[in-house]
Amino acid sequence: MKSSHSPARVFAAFDDPNLIAHAGLVPAVRLAERCDLPRLVAEKVKLTGAKNGAGTAPAAKAMSIVAGMIAGADSIDDLDVLRHGGLPRLFGGVRAPSTLGSFLRAFTWGHVRQLQSVTRAFTCHLAAHTGLVPKADEVVFVDIDSKVKQVYGPAKQGASFGYTKVRGLHFQIVTVKTSTCAPVIVATRLRKGSANSGKGAASLLREALATVRAMGITAQIVVRADSAYFSHKVVDACRAAGARFSLAIAVRKTIREAIVSIPEDAWTPIEYTSAVWDAEEERWVSDAEIAEVEFTAFTSRKKAFHTTARLIVRRVKRLNPKSVPEGQAELFGVWRHHVIFTDSSFELAQAEPMHREHAVIEQVFADLEDSALAHLPSGKFTANAAWLTLAATAYNLTRAAGHLASVFHAKARTGTIRRHLIHVPARIATRARTTTLHLPEHWRWDADFADLWTATGHRLRT
Repeated sequence: MKSSHSPARVFAAFDDPNLIAHAGLVPAVRLAERCDLPRLVAEKVKLTGAKNGAGTAPAAKAMSIVAGMIAGADSIDDLDVLRHGGLPRLFGGVRAPSTLGSFLRAFTWGHVRQLQSVTRAFTCHLAAHTGLVPKADEVVFVDIDSKVKQVYGPAKQGASFGYTKVRGLHFQIVTVKTSTCAPVIVATRLRKGSANSGKGAASLLREALATVRAMGITAQIVVRADSAYFSHKVVDACRAAGARFSLAIAVRKTIREAIVSIPEDAWTPIEYTSAVWDAEEERWVSDAEIAEVEFTAFTSRKKAFHTTARLIVRRVKRLNPKSVPEGQAELFGVWRHHVIFTDSSFELAQAEPMHREHAVIEQVFADLEDSALAHLPSGKFTANAAWLTLAATAYNLTRAAGHLASVFHAKARTGTIRRHLIHVPARIATRARTTTLHLPEHWRWDADFADLWTATGHRLRT
């Protein structure tokens, strides 16, 4: 590709009030309104006592923040993206970034909890309206994990050094997914940077599981998590909600004793990195094998918390024998062991790879940090907690828009959805009391945009 004209013949001027850069905001905001987001905020979020009117019109302010996030805003100042060109002709009640910053700083922890209640209810409405999480699947997976978001400077409330050795704030998320859909966020929580990964996990999980059931999902739920969440409280929360669990476990003394008790002929080769299928022997030839043994966990707790389930072990040959911890037996010198504690109904060959798919939650972290969570923008802890909650709302709304657009966009990254369906330039034209958005000819994803446009009640001009 090359320029068609010399610089002397090409000019630029910011002088057209009828152009917009984000035509996809029109169906996205309409979808939020159809699923009652403004009404839920108005009913549940009561910022009484906030100074200088910061608590007034919470619905308009929350909608402005969510819409800005959908358009790609990753800081309070970036929310000004909603006030360019002809957007004020399409949307009313858009607030300035300074007003939205004051609104966020007016939040107390109680107000954050009100906003989280809004997000849970909105997610249920979104799922019911769009079919975002299929109800026909026999198994639903709920994943919980946390991440330290690095911040710079000591002025951020709650920022401190944790296990990552960087100053940050530590947030947890819980997602729900099936084998046929992308993850949807059902719960979030912001903690101080030094918080343990599993701190508060049981209570957050209870809220998340209640939300999943409120979506109308009656399928079997399997909760997946890494070893930071292996605790009697998490298991108790799962069983109280009628859910199964699949939790990774650190290999310590009692686990090593259970592994040693597994007979050598009980190990089964599995398809793993560099595995090869041997057609004659009808088995995988690999450096990885799996086996299972019954195990009772939490025996140091009171008897009500003793839990007997399956211990699924994957062993992988060590590439570097020097990495073996001192004093380990020969078995542990040859193999590295990865252990899962589960009561799922999956067979051994299904349960182990099923747990490894828990890594899909890392994609959700990547999506969030590629948009609204590129920063935690305020110096006030509760303002950042509200920002996290609204970021989850924007993520789910973007994912729902992709679901309505096409099969491809239903599982695409949210950044891809923004580029294909939200960041569509348009020119606004008004005639006979109707408004038409003139979109680019030959837009690569015009059919997908048209599906989203009509699914939210709009019409195409032919």
